[in-house]
Amino acid sequence: MKSPVVKRSIVVAGHKTSVSLEEAFWDSVKDISRGRGVTVSDLIGSIDANRQQGNLSSAIRLFVLDHFKSRATATGSDPKPHAALSAPPSS
Repeated sequence: MKSPVVKRSIVVAGHKTSVSLEEAFWDSVKDISRGRGVTVSDLIGSIDANRQQGNLSSAIRLFVLDHFKSRATATGSDPKPHAALSAPPSS
């Protein structure tokens, strides 16, 4: 079975590096960069420069999560977790 994690080489702050992310996160990074009018490399460079700890892949995942949580809050969407992830109601 093929791994859902995709490793890609990108240039960040003038240095070539490899980043492993699930395809859904790569798609989200591309969408966010397009929406901001910046390259994927520039967006990831900004994420890298602002991360406090952890590896770059984790920082990117957290950035994408925060981006969509912020959008959901701004549009008034209900930011409740997906039903399959939420705890069952207590009786």
